[in-house]
Amino acid sequence: MSFVVKAFVRRIISLSSSPTLREVSVRFRLCVLTFLLLLFRYPAFAQQSVPHSQPDVNHPFDDDEARARIAHDMEKKAAKQRVAALKTDTDRLLKLSLELKEYVDKSNENVLSLEVIKKADEIEKLAKSVRDKMKGPN
Repeated sequence: MSFVVKAFVRRIISLSSSPTLREVSVRFRLCVLTFLLLLFRYPAFAQQSVPHSQPDVNHPFDDDEARARIAHDMEKKAAKQRVAALKTDTDRLLKLSLELKEYVDKSNENVLSLEVIKKADEIEKLAKSVRDKMKGPN
């Protein structure tokens, strides 16, 4: 290994026959950097070897914590989606109830339109859906 480093250093130094002081400084820095990189690349030559990561016995619940965190994030996302659906459903419920009021106002005491009954049924189904969504997933 040291033969390779020495040959590399000799090659860098011998690149020009009369180097300037700046070129020598740059070459020296390059040689030192290369030597250090090669030295720490191979653990046999380094003073300290990089320890291999082993599972930490003190923290066996890391997987459980990660699962709990993922479950919590999923619950938050589901809650946001449920709130958004509630908003759209209540807006639709308001629109339907205003339409029903208009139909009832237009009709008289002797005539009850089939469309009024359909609107009332639709409002009832939507209100039940809103109530179920408000209760949540439980």
